[in-house]
Amino acid sequence: MAATDIARQVGEGCRTVPLAGHVGFDSLPDQLVNKSVSQGFCFNILCVGETGLGKSTLMDTLFNTKFEGEPATHTQPGVQIRSSTYDLQESNVGLKLTIVSTVGFGDQINKEDSYKPIVEFIDAQFEAYLQEELKIRRVLHTYHDSRIHACLYFIAPTGHSLKSLDLVTMKKLDSKVNIIPIIAKSDAISKSELTKFKIKITSELVSNGVQIYQFPTDDESVAEINGTMNAHLPFAVIGSTEELKIGNKMMKARQYPWGTVQVENEAHCDFVKLREMLIRVNMEDLREQTHSRHYELYRRCKLEEMGFKDTDPDSKPFSLQETYEAKRNEFLGELQKKEEEMRQMFVQRVKEKEAELKEAEKELHEKFDRLKKLHQDEKKKLEDKKKSLDDEVNAFKQRKTAAELLQSQGSQAGGSQTLKRDKEKKNNPWLCTE
Repeated sequence: MAATDIARQVGEGCRTVPLAGHVGFDSLPDQLVNKSVSQGFCFNILCVGETGLGKSTLMDTLFNTKFEGEPATHTQPGVQIRSSTYDLQESNVGLKLTIVSTVGFGDQINKEDSYKPIVEFIDAQFEAYLQEELKIRRVLHTYHDSRIHACLYFIAPTGHSLKSLDLVTMKKLDSKVNIIPIIAKSDAISKSELTKFKIKITSELVSNGVQIYQFPTDDESVAEINGTMNAHLPFAVIGSTEELKIGNKMMKARQYPWGTVQVENEAHCDFVKLREMLIRVNMEDLREQTHSRHYELYRRCKLEEMGFKDTDPDSKPFSLQETYEAKRNEFLGELQKKEEEMRQMFVQRVKEKEAELKEAEKELHEKFDRLKKLHQDEKKKLEDKKKSLDDEVNAFKQRKTAAELLQSQGSQAGGSQTLKRDKEKKNNPWLCTE
């Protein structure tokens, strides 16, 4: 019988019995608190917004400290993700805080892909946690969880409507992170404009199907305050690390020529509401929502891509071992099929290559035969020409010999006539006087 069936039967067969005295398991909450305090907590915040909306100042104001960081410029060629981790201590509770900022967001002329680096960064943190979970030897109790627990989306105080960049980015992020929209530098618009602006933002988010984080109302202890605060979203905030003396107290405020804006005065801005909801009431729920909702969605999609399923085609539960074996067999079958296809392709290509080589060899032989025949024809022509030349040379030699013979005969005849004339002159001296 499977372990799940046993657990189900045990659950169905549970019965309540009274205790005769104090046992001590009522100290379990205290044990859990002590263990959690000793291990410490982690919280990761992603600040998304255009340059100059006061993201760094608001973080300094929220945690009442000065985080190190360089001011961003408007000359970034693209969106860069900058992550910084700090160890904070309050009373006996330690917090490992990670602040992730989007440097250069909204500064480019072409803002079409501005959201992609943010989405890739969030998915990379999910992937790192998933890889740690899939290890044989896991060390999740000491693993630094870098998954984003809350995304503070800073909206420019235009007073009109959301920008297309804001709608597209929040739509891409709402299934991956808890989005809390806030209106930055809310002292830049009047109170009546701010009220209309909040209503306009809320209606645009609803009409575009953007799911923002809703403070939980299922817990009776925080249901009332969270329900009230949900109606105040998005929060209109102001940040300032400068302390001014107002009355007899030193308070964080911003000094203007026309007056002073107090950061922690709820009549001036919603900073106190944001701090209350984000840190003091719902920080643990943000962490839990990140793990149980957003990470589980990413994990399920990744495992389904890898071929893992909860049920087989008959809707029966699948064990991990069976799923692994089925996927392994499927992979081996595909591998064998690919090997067979590659082998057939290789054989086919070898045959095609052999046919090409045979055709090339045939063409070479034909070319050789043509050249050989051409050579023989040329050789025959040369031999015939040589023969004709030899005949002409022989005929020329014969004519030359005959001419020389005639010439020699002629010279001999001329000499004999000269001798005859000289003899006649000698015998007849009168021929000389003539």
